[in-house]
Amino acid sequence: MKKYYAFLIGLFLSLSVKSQSLFIPIDTSMMSFETNYLFFPQVNTLTNFFQKWDTLFFEGEGTVNILHIGGSHVQAGVFSHTLRTNLLNVYPHLTANRGIAFPFSAAKTNNPYNYKTFYEGKWDAYRNVNREIPYPLGLTGMLIVAQDEEAMVGMSMRNNDGICFDFDRIRLLGYSDSQQVKPVMQTAVGVFDGEYDPITKSYLFNLPSYIDSFYVKFIPCDSVWEPFYLRGFIFENQLPGISYHSVGVNGASVPSYLKCELFENDLAFIKPDLCIFAIGINDASGDSFDTLIFIQNYKALIESIRRVSPDCEFIFITNNDSYKRHRRRYYNNTNALLAEQAFMQLAQTYHSGVWNLFRIMGGLESMKVWETNGLAKRDKIHFTNQGYKLLGDLFYNALMKSYLDYLTEKTPYDGIK
Repeated sequence: MKKYYAFLIGLFLSLSVKSQSLFIPIDTSMMSFETNYLFFPQVNTLTNFFQKWDTLFFEGEGTVNILHIGGSHVQAGVFSHTLRTNLLNVYPHLTANRGIAFPFSAAKTNNPYNYKTFYEGKWDAYRNVNREIPYPLGLTGMLIVAQDEEAMVGMSMRNNDGICFDFDRIRLLGYSDSQQVKPVMQTAVGVFDGEYDPITKSYLFNLPSYIDSFYVKFIPCDSVWEPFYLRGFIFENQLPGISYHSVGVNGASVPSYLKCELFENDLAFIKPDLCIFAIGINDASGDSFDTLIFIQNYKALIESIRRVSPDCEFIFITNNDSYKRHRRRYYNNTNALLAEQAFMQLAQTYHSGVWNLFRIMGGLESMKVWETNGLAKRDKIHFTNQGYKLLGDLFYNALMKSYLDYLTEKTPYDGIK
């Protein structure tokens, strides 16, 4: 037993050092990388999650489900995919499970680079940030509605970084009002009909072999056309491994997800073991940011997740330092300080961890330093691809450190034979 833990700890440490060394010339004088760890107001309370991780790593059994949910930082896909690939590279023999995804390009918005979306026909799009939403949204916070018989949508995984995201089971989150229009999936191994579940408003496609791309056409019954409502796809391969589900909508706040009627319905297909919250930058963007309302909204979202997955554990990512623009001038958004305290209160209440991105960056006005170093964009809110990759690496290191702490506390070397 001792040699396995020693090997694992050595492997994680070597990967962590390599991951954090980006070999780019940046000025780190204002950055506080020494604060790159998960802070727990109580004790390290990710025990259930780490125990399930142990079973996967050491026994090769089970699936670990991680949900990363946020706004534009998550929709961009770079931060979350960097973390996803880092976790999967820890044990290359583990199966990569791509999890939930949405065809953003069909909604006329930016699509994560790690998969491609292609579409035809007329589609209307709705997001959880819209004031009026005429149709129910789900976990993705996005919806596209097929408006004609020419409608088609497809997706293709970019299997790079040495990781293959093949799947043989697809859950299509969608429906038409009276099932007069049905999705037909075309793949390299054939054409398939899905099994409809009226309770979850979704179709399940079980495929005879693994694929990494497909497209769906929508066939009217008896030539009767009606709109088809598509909330996204969940890709599975039914093998032990890590499923990293990334959910993000540009401009989303906590209330944005509270408006999604089918949020719990779709979440039930995932039942996350760990939820990484990255929502807050939009909540705190205005002059009248109320931390009590912010905390109240977060509690409602957490209880929604716990109704589906009672044992789910949480990590809160604080808001990054940012600026507000007014009359062509930028002003530092000091609400980041209020949001930081709110996240600490939430972590205290729910015995959860906090990754304090605000402090790691360097605190107030540090966004300008990140911009100067090519890690943040000129809007002083978002990061560049290089910046998001750095965030993914840093978060990965912080998570691994907590896991190593858990291992050493669980099995002191003196007691292992």
